Amino acid sequence: MSSDPQRPKSQGLEDIVLDDATVERLQEMGISRRRFLGYCAGLASLMALPPSFIPKLARAATSPAKPSVVYMSFQECTGCLESMVNSFAFRGGQTIDNLILNLISLDYQETLMAAAGQQSEEWRDWLITPPDRSNPPHPHPEYSQAGKYILVVDGSIPADELSGYFVSGGRSGVARFCEAAQHARAIIAVGTCASFGGLPKADPNPTGAVSISELMLQRDIKKPLINVSGCPPIPEVITGTILLYLTNNYTVPSLDNYYRPTKFYGRTVHDDCYREESFEEGPYARSFDDTNAKRGGCLYYMGCKGPLTHNACATIKWNQGVSFPMMSGHGCIGCAEPNFWDRLNTKGQKGFYYAIADEPYDGHGGDANCSACHDGDGDFGDDHDEHDDD
Repeated sequence: MSSDPQRPKSQGLEDIVLDDATVERLQEMGISRRRFLGYCAGLASLMALPPSFIPKLARAATSPAKPSVVYMSFQECTGCLESMVNSFAFRGGQTIDNLILNLISLDYQETLMAAAGQQSEEWRDWLITPPDRSNPPHPHPEYSQAGKYILVVDGSIPADELSGYFVSGGRSGVARFCEAAQHARAIIAVGTCASFGGLPKADPNPTGAVSISELMLQRDIKKPLINVSGCPPIPEVITGTILLYLTNNYTVPSLDNYYRPTKFYGRTVHDDCYREESFEEGPYARSFDDTNAKRGGCLYYMGCKGPLTHNACATIKWNQGVSFPMMSGHGCIGCAEPNFWDRLNTKGQKGFYYAIADEPYDGHGGDANCSACHDGDGDFGDDHDEHDDD
């Protein structure tokens, strides 16, 4: 596992130079240099990054200076966390231990942490309150970055903090979020509930749920925000977004109008769907079990929302790259977009099995309901300008 800086460079993985610290970290984890670089090359390919980013990804993934992550859950179903746990970025399906132990220091997450009750609340308060760091409740040698943590938020939050619809640790969701956001380095909203309000915000929205971006606007919280939408998001999109942020030296990557990383949300599901071949001229499936459906016919008339949905389902796929909904015979429900639960088609019909329009929709006309809960014009800080990842 040579780290000789004079070694000539070429296009092969064997010629990529790693510094001594990275090589040592790999040895400590029992991961071979070739296997690790193969993973980094695959991740770079998924995010359409140039080969020059492979060593940067390697250094970010093995850095001994682990960024502190506070992961807080609000109105959610735990599906987004479950998605991250089942990711496969390292060692064939065991991402969660690698993500926690090797990429980040996941210092607070109610579902995964051993502490509970008062002990966990004391620990959270110490993590997010920077003035006096001298006496932590549970001393740990790696918390030199205290006050510079990344806040990951899962779930929507009732906007009225006096409503009583969400209370944890004796405090409302609004109070808990604002406390944690105050000193965060950046905020990553994981899942459509956190990104856009999701199912809790669906009509009639009894709890008054809002997205994290809406709450930030209401409370004038100006922090870098990254939305990782999906119900749930693709596991590799969650881990890839975190790693991309670390690789960019804590700089927010290029985002779309909904603050989603363009590396993963720059194309529609329809653009890369293998059934797209029959979109222009047919044959179209007219029922889920007809001949055209079984032969790969487009599911547009079965309600597929792929032409309006920006996500990487058709490229990264699910379950370690095995499949995605259209490949399994079901249309896209548009879960990565705002207002997906209540979206109306051009006839005013609502439902996952109504076609977007009578005629095939090419994805270039916009959708009035698509931006109903988020206009993309909010100001969350200077880091929300477009960034060039290359």
